Amino acid sequence: MDSNRTRAARVESGAAGILESDLLAGLEPERLAERFGTPLYVYDLDVVACRFAALRAALPPSFEVAYAVKANPALAVIARLGALGAGADVASAGELAAALRAGIPAARIVVTGPGKRSGELELAVGSRVRAVTVESPGELDRLEATAAALERRTPILLRAAVTDDGAKRVRLIGGDGAAKFGMDRDDLLACGRRAIDSPHLELLGLHAFGASNVLSAAAIVAHVQATLELAAGLARATGLPLRLVDVGGGLGIPYGPDEEPLDLAALGAGLAGLREAWAADPLVAGARVLLEPGRFLVGPAGAYLARVVDRKRVGGADVAILDGGIHHLVRPALTGQEHRIATLGVLGRAGDGNRREPVTVAGPLCTGLDVFGRRADLPPPAVGDLVAILDAGAYGYTESMPLFLSHPMPAEVAVRGGRAELIRPRIEPSELLERQILPAW
Repeated sequence: MDSNRTRAARVESGAAGILESDLLAGLEPERLAERFGTPLYVYDLDVVACRFAALRAALPPSFEVAYAVKANPALAVIARLGALGAGADVASAGELAAALRAGIPAARIVVTGPGKRSGELELAVGSRVRAVTVESPGELDRLEATAAALERRTPILLRAAVTDDGAKRVRLIGGDGAAKFGMDRDDLLACGRRAIDSPHLELLGLHAFGASNVLSAAAIVAHVQATLELAAGLARATGLPLRLVDVGGGLGIPYGPDEEPLDLAALGAGLAGLREAWAADPLVAGARVLLEPGRFLVGPAGAYLARVVDRKRVGGADVAILDGGIHHLVRPALTGQEHRIATLGVLGRAGDGNRREPVTVAGPLCTGLDVFGRRADLPPPAVGDLVAILDAGAYGYTESMPLFLSHPMPAEVAVRGGRAELIRPRIEPSELLERQILPAW
């Protein structure tokens, strides 16, 4: 009990992560593996809460936080953040349904993303979400028709097509570029004027997303400043004061040992300075600013736990083969960026506690891409040991390709206050096989 209270205090102070002294979320990894099987995802909801509180404390009062559900759509994760006061940024009908089921009020949900289908627009309008981000003139037409059919007046944001100028500062695309997301200057202004004239649309402001996984507070502040300037231009062109500016997410986390974490104090100070600068502009002064962090809130709170099933030396190099691989956590192969890796239980084994050596950590798939770490500096794992891939709380389970080679899909477990609960059960290949249909020809 004392150790639980000590860890709770460390988590509250921001000093603790999901891995401490060979424990995951304060629990013995072997007990988690025995209870839930491996491979396994573990999420520490206390760390999630700590990261949300730290971010919220750093932000000026006029800034709000909407959790980017795409980072980790597990109901338990969404519900915990919602209970703490976060809104939600959703990009599909499925994510909207998850946010609502997790208890986040529709009035705190923003619907974003390109290619919204008619049914998704109907669900958003019918649910009375806070705002729908409009990506194109055609989408504006369809949304207006949907709102008219449902006899609703739907709040909207117009998404600007922006490009990074190389310094993580965005500029609006004019007639000299193409982008998947958002609209160029001409369409943006035309849609703004149309929205103001529509009895079924309520223009709140602008949305612009910059870059992903940004670790520089100065770069994030520059993006927010540039987005506010774009939004102010829209307000001046339409004569409508801004009420909401969505600056997207992009708050990063370090994956490698040489990367420094985002400086929240510097971020907060920079954003507070922007707030003071725009306070004198009547078209901007009353605007709320929405941040959409995902990875920052949940990435460090998650780990992918797998067991070593084989160990060998190939060409003089050590290789550990796990019972899980990139079919469950594809990000290292997708981005070329390795996560931190920890071998668990080795510290208690005589003679191995202080020894480290280069180890290639790989999975069981029939592809050379299935590697978590090449020559990672680790205490040497033995067959039967557990290995944790860290910073896996974002873009892990649902970004991957779990059907490849028909392995079981891992369970997901949430831990809060030292108590572990199953939040998504392990799915066996036989369950997926039963959903297939063999034609009768």
